[in-house]
Amino acid sequence: MKNIVKSLAITAAVLGFANSTFAQASATASVTANIITPITIVKTVDMNFGNVAVSATIAGTAVLAPAGTRTTGGAGGVTLPANTGTVTAATFTVSGEPTFTYAITLPSSATITDASSHTMTVNSFTSNPSSTGVLSGGGSQTLTVGATLNVLAGQASGSYTNATGVPVTVNYN
Repeated sequence: MKNIVKSLAITAAVLGFANSTFAQASATASVTANIITPITIVKTVDMNFGNVAVSATIAGTAVLAPAGTRTTGGAGGVTLPANTGTVTAATFTVSGEPTFTYAITLPSSATITDASSHTMTVNSFTSNPSSTGVLSGGGSQTLTVGATLNVLAGQASGSYTNATGVPVTVNYN
């Protein structure tokens, strides 16, 4: 009987040890993080459609390309005089992590106003690059933006501007 009790005690000890050995397991993992340079955008040149002439009876549009060139559109109510004035696409410098890609979000429209509260709408914004940019090995890229100026028939002459500007947003992809 002593041998049976002794055998049972040894068996119980072995089984108890085996349960504690196989009841749990653990491993470790490393934790890392890579902090990147925040993306920024800085305006370097404002958008300017320059001098635009309008018909007294026909509305039209002036289209400013991201390259800074202008054309007319619509029903022919707008002409571009030889004295162009200052014509510039908006220009921005985008900076951040070298070789990263980013998405470009342009406004849908903006309203510009003269001193007498006459207004015109600017819309159909376009950019170069168009919707996604790639930062250079140095971490920057030039972004240019153009748009379409909608001119009413008989639009009042004067200098029109948008005091709040037009937002151009960039985000890493």
